[in-house]
Amino acid sequence: MAASEVRVDDHIYNGTGTNAHPTFAWETVTEVRIEDGLMLLITGNLKGLHGEFWLEPEEQIVVMRYPKPNA
Repeated sequence: MAASEVRVDDHIYNGTGTNAHPTFAWETVTEVRIEDGLMLLITGNLKGLHGEFWLEPEEQIVVMRYPKPNA
């Protein structure tokens, strides 16, 4: 999906990196912002360790989204 469609609580794929298990590469988006025309997707805690992903709004990114439970 396009980066502009990513929402808080979506899971984005960050590649396998140095992790032995590929599921460690999925990160939960905790904040979505637009800065200088770019989408800033933040994973983790802003006050502690976190990841920042800067993308063009139309740039494609792999997302896993779970349905919201019925109230």
